[in-house]
Amino acid sequence: MKSTYDKRHTQARLSVGFILANQFTLNAFSNFIDVLRLSADDIDGSQPILCHWKVISTSMDLITSSAGIPVKPDETLGDPARFDYIAVVGGLLGKKNNLDNRYVDFLHQAAKAGVPLIGVCTGGFILHRAGLMSGRKCCVGWLHRDDFLEEFDDLEIITDQIFIVDGDRLTCSGGVSAAHLAAYLVDKHVGVNEARKSLHIMIIDEVKSGSKPQPGIPLTLETSDDTVKHALLLMQQNMESRVTISNIAKRLNISRRKLERKFQQSLNMTPAQAEKTIRIETAKHLMLTTHNSISEIAIQTGFCDASHFIRVFRTKNGLTPDQYRNASV
Repeated sequence: MKSTYDKRHTQARLSVGFILANQFTLNAFSNFIDVLRLSADDIDGSQPILCHWKVISTSMDLITSSAGIPVKPDETLGDPARFDYIAVVGGLLGKKNNLDNRYVDFLHQAAKAGVPLIGVCTGGFILHRAGLMSGRKCCVGWLHRDDFLEEFDDLEIITDQIFIVDGDRLTCSGGVSAAHLAAYLVDKHVGVNEARKSLHIMIIDEVKSGSKPQPGIPLTLETSDDTVKHALLLMQQNMESRVTISNIAKRLNISRRKLERKFQQSLNMTPAQAEKTIRIETAKHLMLTTHNSISEIAIQTGFCDASHFIRVFRTKNGLTPDQYRNASV
């Protein structure tokens, strides 16, 4: 089927072709689309003037999202060079999330033509399975960190940022981060005012760069210091392996001494004290939301054994873990 769109004959400054995996994440897709839509013209008429987008597929059959809502493609795959970017929107993990070989061939054709590829939500998984992320950094939502590590061991994953731009590969963790990645592209190709306008209409407070930290499990530790936020997230994501403070500082390209000063200034505690607080709070979260045993929770939150966990928990809270769990029922 011949495309109904040729970017050379329009005013569009940014064009994106979307490939939707079966059971794709509707929220991430709609956030990305809405930024393009709201920044597409000057009078909020949702006309694709400055931005253009199409859902492309191997056929015109409906594609069902993870929410059960179907989306109809606009056109078949065709020539990838008619777009500035090709975005793959992933969703629920599993075999049904994979793309068949026709999509894989199309994506390789796009890469060969120099068209940048975007992985939205678990779209980064799909691009890597297709052999298109070799040597690249990939942004993965912290919720899917273990899934990614279980399947892949040859890729640098980033789980403490909302999106990553690594040359002509762009990946984001999903959800609202898809809106911020779309705003980054609008800023780059259309203008910063259009990017800000779209986010403001969506009631998203600010334009965020890819380096902004992802949200994790809610904690009582609150800070406006992005470096400290990144450090807290890394602690939270590595509780079982107990990453050292020195390694966290190295990951954040900061000296350990400076990181310690930032913790004192923003949280009035040392990084070690903050890490212990995170482990205790996460243990509380697991006790209230899972049926895991105290021994299992101790291991999951980085304690040596159940006895050590019970001792630290009681000192911190005045109750044993069992007493805390029973009191919360």
